Amino acid sequence: MASISSPPPSIKLFSKQHRSITPSHSYSDQVRLRVLHTRTNTITTQSHLRTRALRNVIVAAKGGGEGRILWSDVVARPKKVFRGRKWNVMDILTASVMVLMHLLCVFAPFTFSWGCLWLVFGLWIATGLFGITLSFHRNLTHKSFKLPKWAEYAFAYCGVQAIQGHPINWVSTHRYHHQYCDSERDPHSPIEGFWFSHMNWLFDTDNITKKCGEPTNVADLEKQPFYRFLRTTYILHPIAFAILLYGLGGFPFIVWGMGVRIVWVYHITWFVNSACHVWGQQAWNTGG
Repeated sequence: MASISSPPPSIKLFSKQHRSITPSHSYSDQVRLRVLHTRTNTITTQSHLRTRALRNVIVAAKGGGEGRILWSDVVARPKKVFRGRKWNVMDILTASVMVLMHLLCVFAPFTFSWGCLWLVFGLWIATGLFGITLSFHRNLTHKSFKLPKWAEYAFAYCGVQAIQGHPINWVSTHRYHHQYCDSERDPHSPIEGFWFSHMNWLFDTDNITKKCGEPTNVADLEKQPFYRFLRTTYILHPIAFAILLYGLGGFPFIVWGMGVRIVWVYHITWFVNSACHVWGQQAWNTGG
């Protein structure tokens, strides 16, 4: 009987190579490796974004006077808003309304009642959540969803009662903010200081025009008579609402329904512009 010879060297080599590339990990090990790889890529992306953002703010802050915002990578050069410039009528009116609303809050402990507290809660839902978040922000600015016109206009009118500006103005500013997010042309960029991004930018009403130009990004609202009407008559609506509140509950309703509620909604909105752009991490490059 003929003997069986051993396989040629080339076949032996192939067999060894084949065995060497056979996965030695179980399926669960492979899944864990993939997850680890994904997390590594995510962390690398986050690190890259933070480095790029830090580089941008350092470049923007050159020229002296810059400083790092507490517990943040953002290096800012605070912009002088209150001194060294000419205040126009709108600047003075805006600052006056802000001061008045905060002064009303001083009377809150002396006028408290459970009815006033429920008033604040209800008006916060109507003007803050439905008016600013749902209408001005998600519906009008970003067009995240469509509403019947009667509902769109009703929610937008609720936003007017938050005293953050009429819809055309608010939407234009926020669209410019996303277009130039955290750059020198951002209407309320933290590279010009935490308090500038929080609220001080509101006191310089020419600031947005200087940075971004005229509000040419809201043609969709400009063509609708309802929003042009709100722009023309904007200041009359909160005044009329304040008169209504006074008739229903006197001075306590003014303190809580106007002062406390408006200041509460103010700072919720403003912290999105300041704190949310200063602290935390941006996991994905969404462009702002």
